[in-house]
Amino acid sequence: MSNFIAGRRSGAGSIHLQSVDASTGEALPQTFLQATPEEVDAAARAAAAAFPGYSALPPARRAEFLDAIANQLDALGADFIATVCRETALPAARIQGERARTSAQMRLFAQVLRRGDFLGARIDRALPQRQPLPRPDLRQYKVGVGPVAVFGASNFPLAFSTAGGDSAAALAAGCPLVVKAHSGHMATAEQVGEAIVRAAAATGMPAGVFNMIYGAGVGEPLVRHPAIQAVGFTGSLKGGRALCDLAAARPQPIPVFAEMSSINPVLVLPAALHQRGQAIAAELADSVVLGCGQFCTNPGLVIGIASPDFSLFRAQLIAEIGQRPAQTMLNAGTLRSYEAGLARLHAHPAVRHLAGQAQQGRQAHPQLFQAEARLLLDGDALLQEEGFGPTTVLVEVADEDELQAALEGLHGQLSATLIAAPADLERFAALVPLLQRKAGRLLLNGYPTGVEVCDAMVHGGPYPATSDARGTSVGSLAIERFLRPVCYQNYPDALLPEALKNANPLAIARLVDGQMTRAPLAD
Repeated sequence: MSNFIAGRRSGAGSIHLQSVDASTGEALPQTFLQATPEEVDAAARAAAAAFPGYSALPPARRAEFLDAIANQLDALGADFIATVCRETALPAARIQGERARTSAQMRLFAQVLRRGDFLGARIDRALPQRQPLPRPDLRQYKVGVGPVAVFGASNFPLAFSTAGGDSAAALAAGCPLVVKAHSGHMATAEQVGEAIVRAAAATGMPAGVFNMIYGAGVGEPLVRHPAIQAVGFTGSLKGGRALCDLAAARPQPIPVFAEMSSINPVLVLPAALHQRGQAIAAELADSVVLGCGQFCTNPGLVIGIASPDFSLFRAQLIAEIGQRPAQTMLNAGTLRSYEAGLARLHAHPAVRHLAGQAQQGRQAHPQLFQAEARLLLDGDALLQEEGFGPTTVLVEVADEDELQAALEGLHGQLSATLIAAPADLERFAALVPLLQRKAGRLLLNGYPTGVEVCDAMVHGGPYPATSDARGTSVGSLAIERFLRPVCYQNYPDALLPEALKNANPLAIARLVDGQMTRAPLAD
């Protein structure tokens, strides 16, 4: 199987790659060709050539394209589901649900395009009589930044990969794509890429609107390529930071929107534990092991205040974790990383193992540890590391002051959760603004695994959760990452983009002289 470049297949390379069955390690029948440096260059140049025409399309036309992608994804058959399951060891029900989410993301951004608010149209009309100086006519809206490189994620072969949230947001913004297919699910990427190409042809999109390359070592030249204007990445802190450094070192630096590392602390507060500690232990264990713990929102740290109720909760959580079965991880590399993380926890003198069978074979066993509170208070790096797998760490603090100090020591997070009764909310209200400084999503009496695709969702947070806390990789606000503002000064109506013309042909809400309105303006 070859690379996707400008609507065609390209296989100039000589390095052959194969996906494997995640459960058995058996090589799958498809063979892929690693992109050559010339093919990486061609893919980036194809995206650049497509950008002027694609970005100039009316939003409604781009919306048709996104809807067509969603329809093509939904039409993929049982053989597709079986392929994804073999490459990832994820169950069919999970893949079917993830496909529905991936289609929903495309359709959400199609709605955003038809709604028009993403354009951010602002108009300040001329004030020629203003003293001491007149004001010119100023009109602002947002345009796509240019071609975007998207790196497929290992843990979400659909929703964060070839046709995932980064791709949907970039395409909605008017930005052609060069996707770097993840090596762990190349056959899945192949079929999704073909679906996107079919949708592009059916809706008359420029040939280079979607490109995809395979192989190790292609990411660096892609990010360095002068045609690429932004990067979307979901993966490890090491990988994301490397891309950020590459992008910053370019002659023209570009933004990298990387989702990287989060331990997603869960605070179990006293009144809630007293009222329903057993239920909390069961619910928390379910969240820890969901999807074999291979979620960026996995609750990797649980904090509570010392008390008899917390001691009972600890015993209940030990029992719950001990009952959960082992599961197959996404690939051998993920399993090795999980085992290395467990080894670091086992080796630390201030960490105690509470529950979980010893690792053996190709499956990951759920694990529970307890760490001394001083590790958070002293800023020990161990508790700040994301443990990508079905494990979590308990921390027992002495009192409210130590709880506050422990939270102050946390790095940036995707999420932070309060498990609380009404009395806790009154007593610990001061924690909320602290958590707001630390995380992008604050949960109350829920669990962070599971991220809704909607307008209000934030899936982002301060570093190292992401490389840029001002954005989100899930939800309609994700489009903002791939847009930039442009201002027209004293331009005649005929030369203005549709969003800024007096007649408001797109019928969108605009900020005109400080007031929101959909009304046309007088010529």
